[in-house]
This record gives sequence, C-alpha cells and structure tokens, in this order.
Amino acid sequence: MSRVEEIISIVSENKKIEVNELAELLQVSRVTIRKDLDKLEARGILHRQHGFAVLNNQDDINYRLAINYDLKRKIAKEAAKLVKDGETVMIESGSTCTLLAVELAHHKRDVTIITNSNFIASYIRKAESVKILLIGGEYQKDSQVNVGPLVKKVISDFHVDKLFVGIDGFDEQRGFTGSDITRSDTANTMMTSADNTIVLTDSSKFSQVGVVSEFAFEDISKVYTDSRIAKEKVKFLEKQGIKVVTV
Repeated sequence: MSRVEEIISIVSENKKIEVNELAELLQVSRVTIRKDLDKLEARGILHRQHGFAVLNNQDDINYRLAINYDLKRKIAKEAAKLVKDGETVMIESGSTCTLLAVELAHHKRDVTIITNSNFIASYIRKAESVKILLIGGEYQKDSQVNVGPLVKKVISDFHVDKLFVGIDGFDEQRGFTGSDITRSDTANTMMTSADNTIVLTDSSKFSQVGVVSEFAFEDISKVYTDSRIAKEKVKFLEKQGIKVVTV
C-alpha cells in the first residue's frame, strides 16, 4: 500500500484527523504529509480545516476512484482484453469502469463508448481513439452520473454485446447490490440493452451488502476482480454459472 493510500485509509476510518498526528502515524515530516494532502485535496478526496484532514463525501467518484486504485487498474487492464478495435460497448458509472474506459482510450482503436457517466466522458475527453455517446438525464453531482427515466428511454434504443458495470455489494440471496435505488434502476435498464453484462469490482465489495438489489446472478456473465476474493465466493459464483477472472 502506498503512503497516499495509507492516508486515504486512515482518514476514511477517522473521518477527521489532525495533520500532525497523521505525519507521526506514517513517520514522515509535516512537509511531506502536507504535500500528500495537497494532492488528495486537488483530487477532491479530502480537504483541510484548521489543522485537520477531513474526508469528503464517500459517494464522491474521486474518493471511490482513489480507494484500491492499483487493484482497480489491474482489473480494468484485464477486462479491456475483451474489447476489440472498432467495437461499441456500454460502460456504466463507477471507479473501475472509469479505469476501463481509460484503458480502451489508450490501447484500442475506434471504440465507441456509450455511457451515462459524465465523469468517464470528462476523464477521457482528450482521447482521439474513442468516440463517446453520453446519455443525459437527472444529474447526480457526487457520482457525476446521469440517471432516471430519460436515460432509460434513450438506452432502450441501443443494443451492444457488452455492458460493463460496477457494484457496491454482494449477497448470496439477493445477488449483486447497489447503494442508490435510482442509479441501480438505471444500471438494470442498461443491462437489458446488452447481450453480456460484466461486473468489474475489487474484492472488498464481496464483504459488503448494498441496500438495493441491482443484478440477479443470472444477469451476469463474468466477474473481473482481484485475487483477494475469498475462494468460497468464487465457488459460489461459478455455481451460478458466472465466470470469475482474478488478477
């Protein structure tokens, strides 16, 4: 774990921590810790207030992107192998999905990405090798995603082979779960416009349960995750007919 990731972990656990205490915990100088905090503040993950480092909204996409970043990037690299040059794919919002879009932008040619994520569209806006079709709707500012009836109406006019999605949790009775009912409903509609729905998630999500049921097991063809996923979870998913790819 990098020092920046350690800072994110500590601040996430405490919500608010004194900058000097943070420097002592990580055994670095105050100058070094302030430079690290400058970077995290610029990325929208936290802010400083009267000598404290304070966590921003955990639903903010910048925060979620920073958590387990290296693992998510490996997952995205592996999942990108599924996409061919010239293909049109659908990518739902989420941190690992964002990194997949980056991989496609950097290493594929003439790929079209249909997405409801303003964050993804902005993140890869300078890439000339991909075309972005951004679906509009009700805007959720923290996650920078469009949801609701308009998105669902427009999505129904498309059909693709592959939809890539993220999840917020997992439950053996309820399937894959989300944390926002409107976002989950939108993602579920996107699923009906794809032949294959592929989950991209780091293994931590298999220890969490979201408040909303998002996808049934039969809806998902593949799961891309990291090797820290528990073996019993892999066996369970495979029994449901889902191929699990670990990195």
